[in-house]
Amino acid sequence: MQIIADLHIHSKYARATSKEMDLEHLSTYSKIKGINLLGTGDCTHPSWFSEIKKKLKERRDGIYDYNQTNFIITGEIRTIYKKNDKLRKVDHLILVPNIEVCEQMNDSLKNLGNLRLDGRASFYKSAPEIVEKIIEISKDIMIIPAHIWTSWYGVLGEFSDFNKIDECYEDQTKHIHALETGLSSDPMMNWRLSSLDKFTLVSNSDSHSPWPWRLGREVNVFEINDEKFSYKEIVDAIKKKDRRRFLFTIECNPEYGKYHFDGHRKCNVSLSPKEAIKNNNICPVCGKKLTIGVLHRVELLADREEGFVPKDAIPFKTLLPLYEIISHALKVNQLYSKKVIEEQDKLIKHFKNEFNVLLNVDKEELMKVTDEVIVDAIMKVRNNEVKVIPGYDGVYGKPVFSESEFNKFEENRRKVLRRQSKLGDYS
Repeated sequence: MQIIADLHIHSKYARATSKEMDLEHLSTYSKIKGINLLGTGDCTHPSWFSEIKKKLKERRDGIYDYNQTNFIITGEIRTIYKKNDKLRKVDHLILVPNIEVCEQMNDSLKNLGNLRLDGRASFYKSAPEIVEKIIEISKDIMIIPAHIWTSWYGVLGEFSDFNKIDECYEDQTKHIHALETGLSSDPMMNWRLSSLDKFTLVSNSDSHSPWPWRLGREVNVFEINDEKFSYKEIVDAIKKKDRRRFLFTIECNPEYGKYHFDGHRKCNVSLSPKEAIKNNNICPVCGKKLTIGVLHRVELLADREEGFVPKDAIPFKTLLPLYEIISHALKVNQLYSKKVIEEQDKLIKHFKNEFNVLLNVDKEELMKVTDEVIVDAIMKVRNNEVKVIPGYDGVYGKPVFSESEFNKFEENRRKVLRRQSKLGDYS
């Protein structure tokens, strides 16, 4: 049985989250997307945990059911503390074996902070202290550093200022078996650091909305015997990087992110990390310091060239949401227009769910249901033939379906750089 799992989401009790992030809507929209295992998210929040206990029915060994949607108990916690006179903020995804263990964990954690303030509980304790505290409750709890390259709250992010995982977790690194790539990175970026090889890379949406274009933006795909489908089987596949059970992850292209490349929005300047480093991180237009992107941070820590793949790495696929593919194919500026919704709903109704359309249905079958231009766009995404104009300094990246359009952008970008004074003039 193939399991498509999104293990990091948030509930309606988290800040800046849709009021529809409840079990009812999550169940409905996970079916539309094609997700058959969800994390509950926010398991430390008392009100949400109360709903979980009341509405979820245990199917088998840590797998819970609500309206024919499978759930495991998950949450996210934030540690905020000082180390070497520097403030550190690190987020952690936690997977919990069952409701009973979660109740024990919450009873222990409530003495360290107010669990009601947010779906994501925050503690003014160090990451190693929190890991040790949680593992004391149960060694079956899995702790995964969340969205590890996010500038503010990722363990390897610019402002956390850790260069290696064990610099953060110290002697508790022995309990860290996996890392979450987050929307700001993909496995290819992480494979450039040999120090990360011992960790399994997982991918989740960190969704704050149940709608299919948010839920399942990134997922993990497992092959699990139905008779063995359990919390332990999922966690064991992650820990062991078992490619028989952990098939691949599905990723968003990190170039869509608002801070992938370096640059200056006001100056219309974007630079790759190598270009920025060559120019001393100074804007060639205004002579001020560039806004540094996530890829630059990877470049600084990498000890391998781009394109390196470790021998035991879990593969990945890069996809776009179906609505976005349709909008670009039909040249509709408003991504979620009536026309786009109609085409998307038609495809999903015919082929059961979005992931099935994006990954599995033959081109000939798609042609029977929708326009050729949409089918061609789906095939380009499936075959990884879509390039992205990288985001920078708060500007989102943009997918490009034609080689000529991307080449035109790249030519214009380089023209801007060439016609400015050399960076040395500002150093």
